[in-house]
Amino acid sequence: MLSVVLLVRAQFDAQIGQYMFLQSSYNPAAVGEGDLMRVYGSHRMDFTGIQDAPMTTYFSFSSPFVIGKTRHGAGVRFVNDRFGLFSNQSLYLEYAYKIQIGKGVLSVGADLGFMNLSFAVDSVKTGVGNDEYHDENDPLVDQMKGGGGDNEKGASGMGFDMGVGVYYAAPRWWASASYAHVTQPRLVLGSDNTEVSVKGTMYLAGGYNWQLKNKDWMLLPSMMVMTDFVSWDVNLTMLAQLKKRYRFGLGYRIAGSVNILLGLDIVNGLQLGYTYELPANALIKESFGSHEVYLAYGFNVLKPKNTNKYKSVRYL
Repeated sequence: MLSVVLLVRAQFDAQIGQYMFLQSSYNPAAVGEGDLMRVYGSHRMDFTGIQDAPMTTYFSFSSPFVIGKTRHGAGVRFVNDRFGLFSNQSLYLEYAYKIQIGKGVLSVGADLGFMNLSFAVDSVKTGVGNDEYHDENDPLVDQMKGGGGDNEKGASGMGFDMGVGVYYAAPRWWASASYAHVTQPRLVLGSDNTEVSVKGTMYLAGGYNWQLKNKDWMLLPSMMVMTDFVSWDVNLTMLAQLKKRYRFGLGYRIAGSVNILLGLDIVNGLQLGYTYELPANALIKESFGSHEVYLAYGFNVLKPKNTNKYKSVRYL
């Protein structure tokens, strides 16, 4: 039997366990949401126990601001994503325009940036035996080196990227729709024959804040749908929040995993979160699961000015 592979597709963007607290990572319209300037950092280790498993570091800074009577949001985000012998470093500038509609705020935004994808050619195993993968005369490896021979350690390519989105946040609920990789960057690694094409991905997400009769407790159900119009995935999450400080809950990803989520507001504005993702398919035989931790800090930059004037009866 002869098998020929003409095209291979795979997920490009890293997953985020607690997506409900970082909407701007997949929707630029959510940047500058609320009145807080935010600094956010996270680190995720996928499929621990498997060699060269994905590892993602994320950092963002965002802030709302006012020009005249209009509200805006702006920020910057950086992603360092490693998967197998590939690594991707992306940097984006984000902007959103905000309009008060009803009791909530509608935001329309976009991000612009660059992604740099590299491949560790020197880490490719060649030869026969010892569980090595490629023939030592594999022409593709030499092409990736750009003809540089053994002195060439890696091949890389850079491309322009863009995303757009809309976001609505009300006191009790929020909804998000965005499309990442609008430009569908084509990254050439080493030679014209080695190309990675990043396809566009749509994200649809939403959540609700359900206040229980006991005012100390609140339920936070949320959902995210991801699709490139070829395949799709759904993430369902239910969090319980105690005294607006402690959070814990469960999530389920249709692609095959169960999430355990924990969160804590340490002090005013400082937030810590952890997610443990356990495979719900055959991967559980090979992996100890995935771990994600994030730390966020926010402080108010749009405090209303105090216009009240007082006059002391002592000093007339």
